[in-house]
Amino acid sequence: MNSLHSLESIQSFINRERLSLVYISQPNCSVCHSLKPQVEELLEEYPGISSVHVDASEVPEAAGQFSVFSVPAVLVFSEGKELFRKARFVPLGELNQQLVKYNHFINES
Repeated sequence: MNSLHSLESIQSFINRERLSLVYISQPNCSVCHSLKPQVEELLEEYPGISSVHVDASEVPEAAGQFSVFSVPAVLVFSEGKELFRKARFVPLGELNQQLVKYNHFINES
């Protein structure tokens, strides 16, 4: 999962990709550090979903732009439109179900 370091690059990424996942975390968040590798592993099953990591302490305006009040946050977008969001407690089973649904829908259209 690549990192983005500006709000402009995040917005560009979200608008450009057909299906994308944005993982927002902070350096002092132990849950963030343990969840990120699990999300990355899950994303290996979905090569059509692009993903990026955003450090909210490095790009604080991203938290405001995307209304993220708690980390970790997982946001899924399709061509700039938010489809799914989970923050603080991110159940991987639910995330996987949503990714299956969106991946199928996007690839069928």
